[in-house]
Amino acid sequence: MSEELRKYVSQAEDSMRKAMSHLEAELVKIRAGKATPQMFDGLVVDYYGSPTPIQQVGNISVADSRTITIQPWEKNMIQPIERAIIGANLGVTPQNDGVMIRIFLPPLTEERRKEIVKRVHVEAEHSRIAIRNIRRDAIEQIKKLKKDGLSEDLAVDAEAEVQKLTDAHIAQVEKHVQAKEKEVMSI
Repeated sequence: MSEELRKYVSQAEDSMRKAMSHLEAELVKIRAGKATPQMFDGLVVDYYGSPTPIQQVGNISVADSRTITIQPWEKNMIQPIERAIIGANLGVTPQNDGVMIRIFLPPLTEERRKEIVKRVHVEAEHSRIAIRNIRRDAIEQIKKLKKDGLSEDLAVDAEAEVQKLTDAHIAQVEKHVQAKEKEVMSI
């Protein structure tokens, strides 16, 4: 396989890996009934006028399987943290005792579990689409090389390699979805 072909295949593989990492990050944020500090990844707080990740303004810890506590580094940050959590629409209500914020996660109803599973499937479909777009772009690059004089055998081999990568990554997406669905539906 030529150097240029190998470059396109490895770029496709890297992009597919990034799509998988994004899916994993999104699935971690989806609440499955258990308290995890990762629920607050990506949540920003107004810290003296600048948006700051919540992890940088306080300590987030899990008290038990249904309770998360946030201990701000500064007491005057309790209100902004509380507003950020409410504004993020995570489906939880923070409780402020003047020293720390407690978040009690209500048990999930069957209806809510089904909504969460639908959201998991939507995230998975976004990843599948991204992976397929990466495959399409890589195959278009290979076809351009073929027009520029690349042998047909090498082009077919490279396209098969890209398809194999695509199939492997889509199978990984399915595995992640099944695991998350099982986690959400277990009581």
